[in-house]
Amino acid sequence: MSETPRRRSVPDPRPARRTVLKLAAGAGLMLPRVGMVAAQGDDPRKARPQPNDRLVFAGGDRKGQVITLEDLPAGGPLLTAFPMDPAARVVRDDSRLNQILIVHLDPNRLNSDTRARAAGGIVAYSAVCTHTGCDIWDWQPASSTIKCPCHFSEFDLTESARVLNGPAPRRLPALPLKVVDGAPAVAGGFIGRPGFETGG
Repeated sequence: MSETPRRRSVPDPRPARRTVLKLAAGAGLMLPRVGMVAAQGDDPRKARPQPNDRLVFAGGDRKGQVITLEDLPAGGPLLTAFPMDPAARVVRDDSRLNQILIVHLDPNRLNSDTRARAAGGIVAYSAVCTHTGCDIWDWQPASSTIKCPCHFSEFDLTESARVLNGPAPRRLPALPLKVVDGAPAVAGGFIGRPGFETGG
C-alpha cells in the first residue's frame, strides 16, 4: 500500500504582500506631507537675514522698496525693514522675527562693539522687543535710544541695544551691516536670538 505523500503546508504569501502594500501606501501618503514640511523649512520668506540681503521698507507708501543711504540721514528717522534676497528679489517677510530696526547714528557715539557692526554709523537691530514681543517703538533721537510703549523697556542703540530701563531681560539682537551699491546690506546673521522670553 503506497503512502500518499503529505503536502507540506506553505504559508500563504498574500498577507505579507498585503502588509507590504499597506506600508507602501502609507509611505506614499506621507511623502507629500514630508515634502510640505521640508518646503516650509526651506521657505526663503521665513529664512533669517542672510549675508548680502538688502533691506526694504516694511510698510508705508514705499513698502518693499530698497532702503538706500539717502533714506538714512544722520540722527534718524528710525526705519523698520525686512531683509530681501537681492538675486531672487524675495522679501523675507513671512516671519515677524525678521523685522529690523535701522537708523543712522553719529559713529563717534557708538561703542566699539556697535561700531564694528555698523556701516558708517548705520546700525540695525531686531525690531521685536525681548520682553513680550512688541514691535512698535518710540524713537528718542537726542539720546539715540528707543522705548517700547508696551511695558516701557528702553534700549541704547549706541551700546549694542543694551537695556537701560524696564522689564526686558536682554538686549535686542544686533544685525551686522555693510554698504553695497549705495545701500545698507546684511553682513552677517543676528548676534543673539531674535524674539522674546516665554514664561516668567
